[in-house]
Amino acid sequence: MFRALERYFAFDELGTGWRQEIIAGLTTFWTMAYILFVNPSILADAGMPVQAVMSATCVSAGFASVLMGALARYPIAMAPGMGLNAYFAYGVVKGMGVPWQTALGAVFLSGLLFLLLTALGVRRWIVESIPKPLYAAVAAGIGLFIALIGMKNAGLIAANPATGLALGNLRAPETLLSLAGLVVCGALLVRGYRAAILMGMIVVTGAALLTGQTSVGRPAAIESIAFQLDIAGALRLGLVEIIFAFLFVDLFDNLGTLLALAKRAGLQQADGGIPRIQRILIADSVATMAGAAAGTSTVVSYIESAAGIAAGGRTGVTAIVVGLLFWLALPLAPMVSAIPAAATAPALILVGAMMMSHVREIDWDDLLAAIPAFLTMAAIPLTFSIANGLSLGFVSYAVLMLASGRGREVKPFVWVLTPILLARFYYLGSG
Repeated sequence: MFRALERYFAFDELGTGWRQEIIAGLTTFWTMAYILFVNPSILADAGMPVQAVMSATCVSAGFASVLMGALARYPIAMAPGMGLNAYFAYGVVKGMGVPWQTALGAVFLSGLLFLLLTALGVRRWIVESIPKPLYAAVAAGIGLFIALIGMKNAGLIAANPATGLALGNLRAPETLLSLAGLVVCGALLVRGYRAAILMGMIVVTGAALLTGQTSVGRPAAIESIAFQLDIAGALRLGLVEIIFAFLFVDLFDNLGTLLALAKRAGLQQADGGIPRIQRILIADSVATMAGAAAGTSTVVSYIESAAGIAAGGRTGVTAIVVGLLFWLALPLAPMVSAIPAAATAPALILVGAMMMSHVREIDWDDLLAAIPAFLTMAAIPLTFSIANGLSLGFVSYAVLMLASGRGREVKPFVWVLTPILLARFYYLGSG
């Protein structure tokens, strides 16, 4: 049986093994476990019970990650997405006065539309139409994005009204603990330990428990929000704008994440294509619908999967391990709550550093490649959005190709998407 599974997941071709994949899954889970507590805290502002949302997060992330691993065979974990959960709570429920049950119905409908677009091949056309210079730029930009999140969580940087960002309080206990974790993880990495990031996070979590900087929470429940989505209400209200927003942001966030992770794992084909992409997109669509049914906002591919890839994850076994750990976290949620931001922040910073290696793949002497690549890479962390960065790079590439007289070289679907993306920027700018 194990040998059949090894053939299915192509262990020999990808040069991996069970131990390597399990360590990678543990690493990814440990790095993204914060979502178990961040997601409930955000959706609580939408009037949803915290403990129930924690359970829904465990259930949906577990189902989605196992589905991605088993169906698409990629080391990509999934969970309710940051940004989309904030839009759900603050933009839709609080900002527009829409009941959270109706908002969940809108999320479900956006997932259904995703599935239809996937079946028609539209999403695949979009992926295959992304200009080649943007592949490396997205990976590097997400590396910067991950590092920015890590530095923010560590307290190394803080908001500043005059400059936007500034140096944080380096005397704060949490920041000192993060710096210690950065040293431990970095030292283990340079010594060649595959489980370096996981080992570093375990050490920091242990230190946080001993020094009282983290603690164990309470058990969770799910009954009050599961299957409470109001699809009819979403259709009655005609929430076209909301459904479109969920659909569009999910699409481009997932595409950017997918490109970066496939590139990081060395799973792209020579022509830049991604094997089994249809299965990836189906898993993505079904996961969003399942998440809405469980009681949480849009489920997406997680860029923190890069931590597991850095630890050696190459197959769907990594994602399956993550999914099983999320399910195990359902009754053990109080123990998982002990993982502090100080433990995950060093991992994010170091993974971001490793992803920056892709900048050497960009031909900086060719301005038609360099300008869109730079705009993509810079906009992802500076706008705190993978979707914004990829959109800006996409539009700038089309405009520059047209201005240089090489518009005929651009794939037709780029010309279909460019006005849509311009309209999106106009809509975002009007707010």
